Amino acid sequence: MIEEPYRWVEAIQNRREYIENQLAAGSPIVALSGADGILLVTVSRERQKLFEIYDRIAMGAIGHPGDIERLRMTGIEVAGAEGFTRSAQDVSLRRLVSYSMSPLLKNAFEQIYGPPYLARMLFAELGRNGEPDLLLTLDYDGSYHTNGGALSNAPEPFAVISGKHHSASMMSEFLRKTKISGLSQDERLNVGLDAWTVGHLTLTREEDGVPSAETISAHREEQLKQGAVEAVLLDRHAPSKITYRSLKI
Repeated sequence: MIEEPYRWVEAIQNRREYIENQLAAGSPIVALSGADGILLVTVSRERQKLFEIYDRIAMGAIGHPGDIERLRMTGIEVAGAEGFTRSAQDVSLRRLVSYSMSPLLKNAFEQIYGPPYLARMLFAELGRNGEPDLLLTLDYDGSYHTNGGALSNAPEPFAVISGKHHSASMMSEFLRKTKISGLSQDERLNVGLDAWTVGHLTLTREEDGVPSAETISAHREEQLKQGAVEAVLLDRHAPSKITYRSLKI
């Protein structure tokens, strides 16, 4: 019977394989932290992938459009309620994910009689009062990872998601080898597009290392003919509480 422990584990594994297959073609998303704010960039063909959640929080997601919209609205509602009942300063990405989004996804994933969320998300939050920016990735099973911050002496200035774990790993390897600090917005955008290209290339190629610069350049040029760059900036120096700004590329 399905209640037996080993049957439940088998069902969970089948569910994981199904979701991974559904996400496999997802266009990568890159977030890069800099002096002027956090830049999020991807390449889209049909629909929006980057969204505002709250004053200093943005989200990028790949997966099923319906599930992404449900999760986006959940994030907005939870953050809005927190800001209304307490204060805008009390709204934080760690609380939003730890107490709301992560448990929601975990519960849906483990309830094998109900549908899981087909979504993988990247969140970005501007640091307050000189604190480092927080970049966080959240998966369909509720597991999440940050770029460091409070639990690390050396937070990384980037975060990525992609349709496959190998692809995301290659993107991270590329960014770790690339100078990010001190770059202008345009330079970070160029680095972000190269990282996206690495991710897109390795969705279908199980390469042992990061592709060559020539391969990246050729593939990037080819893909930009077929899709549009979507980029937003969480502006650290915005004159108002609204820091989310779409960039025209």
